[in-house]
Amino acid sequence: MRTWADVAVLAKTKNLKGRFVARAAAGLPFLLEEGDEVAFVPPRLDVPRRAVVSLVKLVDERSAEVEFEGVDGDDAAELAGCHCLIRRDSIDESVFEEMPAAWEGWVVIDREEGEIGVVEGLVENPGQALLEVGRPDGGRVLVPVVDEIVRDVDAKRRIIGVELPQGLLDL
Repeated sequence: MRTWADVAVLAKTKNLKGRFVARAAAGLPFLLEEGDEVAFVPPRLDVPRRAVVSLVKLVDERSAEVEFEGVDGDDAAELAGCHCLIRRDSIDESVFEEMPAAWEGWVVIDREEGEIGVVEGLVENPGQALLEVGRPDGGRVLVPVVDEIVRDVDAKRRIIGVELPQGLLDL
């Protein structure tokens, strides 16, 4: 089992004092809490690689304004776009049921195309994870696990709702 879990991305800076707008990783509720130790990936030069969450102001169930101890205006600009990893053992185990690594065998349904196929695995890249989806015709397609594509995760029905970019299925 992995020690760290990717739970959020720092979408943008909120102000010049080190506050960010953070969004939950695809398929997860917002999990960052005050006091959490966070590792930033990819790491950046000359800015903290880890910090402790000092403020969380929820915007909705999937996003919040956040601040970190020791991260100020100059550092914030460099960290925008980074992912936030927290120790997996600090998260309630039930939340992992909705993480991409647990989606094997789930059905993928696109808003326009309908059923795309069944998740056969997860390809983890440094930039983003990709769902390996087996198509009914025997082919395969890789679907990026990003908020812009993965729109809904129904754990009870084991369905992943997506909005695929035009042409992705033709690759």
